[in-house]
Amino acid sequence: MSNMQEVRRHRRLRMKAGLRTMVRETALSPDDFIYPLFVVPGSSVRREIGAMPGVYHLSVDRLAVEVEPAVKLGIPAVILFGIPESKDEAASGAYDPDGIVQRAIRALKREFPELIVIADCCLCEYTSHGHCGIVRDGVILNDESVALLARAAVSQAEAGADVIAPSDMFDGRVAAIRAALDARGFAQIPILSYAAKYASCFYGPFREAAQSAPAFGDRRSHQMDPPNVREALREIETDIAEGADAVMVKPALAYLDVIRAARQRFDIPLAAYNVSGEYAMVKAAAERGWLDGQRAMMEILTAIKRAGADMILTYHAVEAARLLTGQ
Repeated sequence: MSNMQEVRRHRRLRMKAGLRTMVRETALSPDDFIYPLFVVPGSSVRREIGAMPGVYHLSVDRLAVEVEPAVKLGIPAVILFGIPESKDEAASGAYDPDGIVQRAIRALKREFPELIVIADCCLCEYTSHGHCGIVRDGVILNDESVALLARAAVSQAEAGADVIAPSDMFDGRVAAIRAALDARGFAQIPILSYAAKYASCFYGPFREAAQSAPAFGDRRSHQMDPPNVREALREIETDIAEGADAVMVKPALAYLDVIRAARQRFDIPLAAYNVSGEYAMVKAAAERGWLDGQRAMMEILTAIKRAGADMILTYHAVEAARLLTGQ
């Protein structure tokens, strides 16, 4: 080079680990994570989910044992998904006061009063056909389904849930849930809305975990079309106007641009769901020796936070928290 004094020495701040740490722009912490759990009927159940190594179906009596390490690592919240004893066309298990998630909420709040317990609010795990709402003549009905979601949200709040997280993507559900909670004395319960939830293939392993695959058709009539980002911003804006206290983008890894766009547009807590397919890809590739699983995990989680997420729902939560804390 003709004039070495003009060279910018960007590498100077990369040469030592301590320097890299000092100038790091994005830092992960265990308190960024929300830990998803799958609750099933029975007792003493801890059964690994085939498509999600390291993730388990848990009976209510096993929850505290499973959650205790997460609490000790500083993970502040869990989100619960329930598989009921039986299913029907009216999704009655979703709003049963003694339903599987309601029992799980009570058990966790009894053992860990300070743990934030988030209740996923949807009907798909509870319907005999696997769809997220009431079906009539092959059509998934919006308003009838929203009425049942509001009923389920109240039931979850009565059980002790700290946050209600509607994941259905039906129109008007945030407003209906907010009104129902307020009317029953739960005005203090926040809503974390799955505001931009895409009809994604990356949910495949979750379908096995939650036993919620549709018996017919698909969910493209209510979940978002993957090519769209402006529509996601409209959905988020609507949910905020209806009373959402925080919003979510799902999935995360293939939708980092949506997370970034939402962060730039809205000044509201933003979550992103590092979904089952994203988790399973890392685990499968690591098992085959194709990549370093821990490095891939941390790189992905860092990317999600760097894109703008304040909270990350991830099945990696405990493993990542152990790495971050050295425990």
